[in-house]
Amino acid sequence: MSKEEVPELVPVRMLNEYVYCPRLCYMMWVQSEFVDNEYTVDGRNKHKRVDQDGKKPPSSEELEDPFQTSSVYLSGEKCGLTTKIDIVKSENDKVEPIEYKRSKAPDVKHGAYDSDRVQICAQGLILRENGYECERGCIYFKGSKKKVEIPLDENLIEFTLELLSEMKSMAEKGVMPSPLKDSPKCPGCSLVGICLPDEINTLKKSEDKPRKLVPSRDDKMPIYISGYGHSLHKKGNRVEIRKKDGGDKEVPFRDISQVCLYGDIYVTSSLLRKFMQNNIPVCYFSYGGWFYGVSKGMPHKNVELRKKQYVNHFNQTRSLEVSKKFVIGKIKNCRTMLRRNDSDIASKILSKMSELANKVEKAEDKQELLGLEGAAAQTYFSRFSNMFKDGFDFKKRDKRPPRDPINAILSYLYGMLTKEYFVTLMSVGFDPYLGFYHSPKYGRPALALDMIEEFRPLIAESVAITLFNNDELKDKDFVETSEGVNLKPKSKKKVIRGYERRIKDEITHPIFEYKVSYRRILEIQSRLLGRWLLGEIKEYPPFCTR
Repeated sequence: MSKEEVPELVPVRMLNEYVYCPRLCYMMWVQSEFVDNEYTVDGRNKHKRVDQDGKKPPSSEELEDPFQTSSVYLSGEKCGLTTKIDIVKSENDKVEPIEYKRSKAPDVKHGAYDSDRVQICAQGLILRENGYECERGCIYFKGSKKKVEIPLDENLIEFTLELLSEMKSMAEKGVMPSPLKDSPKCPGCSLVGICLPDEINTLKKSEDKPRKLVPSRDDKMPIYISGYGHSLHKKGNRVEIRKKDGGDKEVPFRDISQVCLYGDIYVTSSLLRKFMQNNIPVCYFSYGGWFYGVSKGMPHKNVELRKKQYVNHFNQTRSLEVSKKFVIGKIKNCRTMLRRNDSDIASKILSKMSELANKVEKAEDKQELLGLEGAAAQTYFSRFSNMFKDGFDFKKRDKRPPRDPINAILSYLYGMLTKEYFVTLMSVGFDPYLGFYHSPKYGRPALALDMIEEFRPLIAESVAITLFNNDELKDKDFVETSEGVNLKPKSKKKVIRGYERRIKDEITHPIFEYKVSYRRILEIQSRLLGRWLLGEIKEYPPFCTR
């Protein structure tokens, strides 16, 4: 934020977060990042009894004892603060703010953490500015059923106003504070998967190994609907999937991460609105698997990230720098696939792939980079058929139309992977259409195509190899037409199952050394790209499996 963009009235809750963790405050206040975890949900539930009234207390002249009201919204222009106070209580012509906390009372000096004391003090200052006499506040710790009084003395007031000034200065500078180091606050923070404190410190060459703070996988799952005549309807808190040939199913909203529709699938407007309200993207594919659109709720509020994305896109030096990382990741992972799956691979082929990856580091422009990537792809696909067992012919990569079953599967899987990254990038706050390596064109998700480069061999091509070599796909699963080779309708389910198996696989991260699923890795890589764009890490680290 510039000085002009910093709001005149600062939310007291954000001041509380600033004292607790300046980086957390920046992400929530400046970048509008927020996700729930068990603690935030539990805290909301325990606040329900004080989130109902919403009445402003009588003026200081009309104040009657005793008086108590909850959920009081007040602002103070002079102190520059605004707040919602859980409870305002009057006694002996004086008022005091009372805050509910879900936790137990801590065994610390003053009986409460500084962040909570500052919150009470700020609320007291607002009450004073509105004409009330306020000398103290109170924190009720629900976990231990204990009240802790917080006197509004001069030291606390001076401390609060000083922190308020620091917080505004942080927002004006527009630089995210560094993550905490090995802090006990991080494991319980709902934004730990966005903040990536240990990961960022590791990439900054910290000596500490990252803790396992990022969940291994997301328990919510995509649902895939393929075929004509099917429809989706809202039924309470569930999605009802009606099939033309019967066998209707129901899925709870809480279990759905995204909806993928192949072909002409009807979705009721009430259900589509519910998907948007619950931040569940609906992805649309052609019947053949071509990804062509998505319906989603309001875009991510992190405008700061998109501004940096646009600035770096038009900076040729920065754009080339990150494009090299995408291509290096792709070439190295292609080399790994050959080493793992081609038993007759010659050492000179592997050496050539390594040599090309090294040359990419020295590429001086996009054209040279495209040439090196093309040479690596030609070398890789010249050996691609050796990774499949006998019976399936593959001569070269044919995109549109695919001329053989392997090419048909690759195109289908690339479409699924593009969709996966498109949705991930939107959830992080990026514009998926403006990339760095792929040129932006109408309808082309350039950034999603950039990001999938290093994962094409590890996910899409790995799934194809597994499906054919395990006899999950056979000649009878394909149909040849004048427009090329296509999957039969029922066979697409086999590909989707294979893709989901792979994307849910948990592997050891080569840098951070903890186990995490490929789907979660896509999110981590997206957030690391954001950290590079925002100047927090020196370079984007491509994901290169061992």
